[in-house]
Amino acid sequence: MTLIQRGAALFAVGLATAAILPASAQAQTVPSRIRGTIERVDGRTLVVAAREGGTASITLPEPPRVSAVIRKTLADIGPGTFVGVAGMPMPDGSQRAVAVALLPEAARANSFHSAWDLMPESTMTNATVAETVKGVSGDTLKVTYKDGEKTIVVPPEAAIVGLTPAGIADLKPGARVVVFAQKTPDGGLTAGNVIVGRDGVDPPM
Repeated sequence: MTLIQRGAALFAVGLATAAILPASAQAQTVPSRIRGTIERVDGRTLVVAAREGGTASITLPEPPRVSAVIRKTLADIGPGTFVGVAGMPMPDGSQRAVAVALLPEAARANSFHSAWDLMPESTMTNATVAETVKGVSGDTLKVTYKDGEKTIVVPPEAAIVGLTPAGIADLKPGARVVVFAQKTPDGGLTAGNVIVGRDGVDPPM
């Protein structure tokens, strides 16, 4: 199985996850991204079964900040599009995309390139598309971000999604989620943002 195929398989089962640790370890280590499947929603408490085992109970803010993923294609990407690319570094310095998410305009201020926890050695690049080039093995995106630029090869198997506003009604048992969580002073978890799958499209970030 190739790294790209492995990445696609991770999407289908809820993606990679920050480890959900026993209560004794949570005092020292806080998961920043919880990826998995919703077990239930009790009022403002979201209970998630993590991909790597265990569950997390996360308090939703009022109002909850929820986005749903929807299917997109390369035709939706052009110069000026702001994207988040989960990728794998290539020997020539380029990135091979595992997934590309079209991000909302408000996210444009948060441009960066850094390590990511989707899979070993993976990266995340939030950047503006400067140029798109058609190729035999996939399109190539030239992107720019705050501190530089990258060449992104997007193979046919890469997941391409967009984000759309959603609400607590979209947080249903069985749905795949990525929860960006913070630890509270009492040791609990509160959700900053929740990204939920919709219509068979899972969050690929």
